[in-house]
Amino acid sequence: MGVVQRGLEQRVRAINAYLNDIYHRREILKAGIVPEDLVFQNPAFRPEMNGQKVPHDIYVRVAGIDVVRVDADSFYVLEDNARTPSGVSYMLENREIMLRLFPELFSRYRIAPVENHPDELLQTLKSAAPATVSADPTVVLLTPGVHNSAHYEHSFLADKLGVELVEGRDLIARDQVVYMRTTEGLKRVDVIYRRIDDDFLDPLIFQSYSALGVPGLMSAYQAGNVTLANAVGTGAADDKAVYSYMPAIVKFYLGEEPLLKNVQTWRCRESAHLSYVLDHIGELVVKEVHGSGGYGMLIGPKADKATIEAFRAKLKSNPKNFVAQPTLSLSTCPTHVEEGIAPRHVDLRPFVLCGRDRIRIVPGGLTRVALTKGSLVVNSSQGGGTKDTWVLDR
Repeated sequence: MGVVQRGLEQRVRAINAYLNDIYHRREILKAGIVPEDLVFQNPAFRPEMNGQKVPHDIYVRVAGIDVVRVDADSFYVLEDNARTPSGVSYMLENREIMLRLFPELFSRYRIAPVENHPDELLQTLKSAAPATVSADPTVVLLTPGVHNSAHYEHSFLADKLGVELVEGRDLIARDQVVYMRTTEGLKRVDVIYRRIDDDFLDPLIFQSYSALGVPGLMSAYQAGNVTLANAVGTGAADDKAVYSYMPAIVKFYLGEEPLLKNVQTWRCRESAHLSYVLDHIGELVVKEVHGSGGYGMLIGPKADKATIEAFRAKLKSNPKNFVAQPTLSLSTCPTHVEEGIAPRHVDLRPFVLCGRDRIRIVPGGLTRVALTKGSLVVNSSQGGGTKDTWVLDR
């Protein structure tokens, strides 16, 4: 087992331990390792989960941990995705296309398969079913609907998993039990693989205007009659401020040194860090604590003076909302672009599945590539692409 695999397992174990702690005993807050306001003032922290039991104390069933390599032997975690990590469909589609286009390469090398990931994902989801479910659990995938940018993935995954793709209107909560409407009547649902953010899950608890969720869903969830994967409130563990504490979180819960390094991070909420960032803003990458998709960030060396000054003003007015990191020299991969084959920066999102008895990591993952020359932004929403990822099966 390589250091990356062991490091991913270690990190996800620590994330689950952290979530269980902040919603129950809060030992890490009592020890002063993580500031209390970073938890209680975090918009992703859900008071509704205080004291809430989740199956096997596993909050994050599916994690996407973004990893970068800066030299031959150094791997760093760039970001933890503990809410609804996306990209599995692209990983599977990329492999299918490569198998069609270059079958001779797969016969020449022993490349670990990724095709069994849907089976392992389904097994992981079923293992999360409420303890009262004795027969084969009923799993559904909850999507916001066809207008969501990731709907293709939701539909693709539901098909691969062999489960129903449902919208909120297809489900109904009665007497703290969730049912799915079918042509044969109501059918009880045991596990919901939800691809909807917390805010929209239940209009009776969260955003009252949401038409995407299921009224009464949280009541059934809190009663232990249905499992949500990932659990409600997991976003409290994956923002960019909490990320900066992950090495300490790993040590606190596991008593181990982190196997995967963090990128050096300055927390602008701390006056000394803010002062440094303001003095070196043109050299750094500045990110919003709750930002995603490559939006709301400044890449200092690539930014013009006006953009830098605008970010400087944002930092001064709301420093808690930002962190900063050095500009990394990310590894590159040969990429076919308009001018031919050229190097482009890449990162890797391995997918980690946390079941009842073991942690599974797909032998591959989603390699994201910045298609624009010199760009460090690999997100598809910012024009990035994807590549098939090979892990040699030895």
